[in-house]
Amino acid sequence: MRLFSSLILLIFITLAANGQKLQITRLELVNDQLVVHYNIDDTNPNNEYLVTLYSSKDNFAAPLTKVSGDAGQEVKPGNRKITWNIRSEYGDFAGPLSVEVRANVFIPFARVKASTLNKKYKRGKNLSFEWRPGNTNPVHIELFKGSTRMSGELNHPNNGSFSTQLDKGLKPGKDYRIKITDSKTPSEFVYTENFRVKRKFPLLIKLLPIAGIAAFLGGGGGGGAETDNSLPDPSAPPTNN
Repeated sequence: MRLFSSLILLIFITLAANGQKLQITRLELVNDQLVVHYNIDDTNPNNEYLVTLYSSKDNFAAPLTKVSGDAGQEVKPGNRKITWNIRSEYGDFAGPLSVEVRANVFIPFARVKASTLNKKYKRGKNLSFEWRPGNTNPVHIELFKGSTRMSGELNHPNNGSFSTQLDKGLKPGKDYRIKITDSKTPSEFVYTENFRVKRKFPLLIKLLPIAGIAAFLGGGGGGGAETDNSLPDPSAPPTNN
């Protein structure tokens, strides 16, 4: 347990805004994980926050990544907690360590309405969805398969809706998603949930005509005895019975 011997150091932070306060209330060590309990006190319960966790190992320069719970975008005020996997982030680090929670009011430039995006689409069919604009900047809308950009439209009006026809040549898969980027601030972007792209017709239906042609060319009679349809050899002499 030496890894965590000097870990418990609370840091209190007050947000630089009226009626808002952030405070770390408790830290817990659970195996290789640190559970950070914190509270955001806000007079407006409808506000949402972008919450990040930092450590003293790099002088609080970069956000920690091996975190789960109430971290990232759209965190509501109230009592919250972040779970940080220290060993996954730092390996066998030993020494004193302190943590810091930072929170900024989160105002998304676009928020996708999940109910308008289906979980699967067929190639060649229409894909459409809606979002709630946060500003009037045009947006870039791009289709990704995994980390590969498949297509896109630049400087689309930030009017809250988009519609396109999926290319018939797209490979079937379940790792497709849409990326929406603020054209004026490229560092601000959001992804939709993943969705599946399917063939327009099932593969079995496409293979059936091919199988029928193969059977026709292969010949073969019905269910009776096999017949000999070959012509007689013209060079062979006739036989007398």
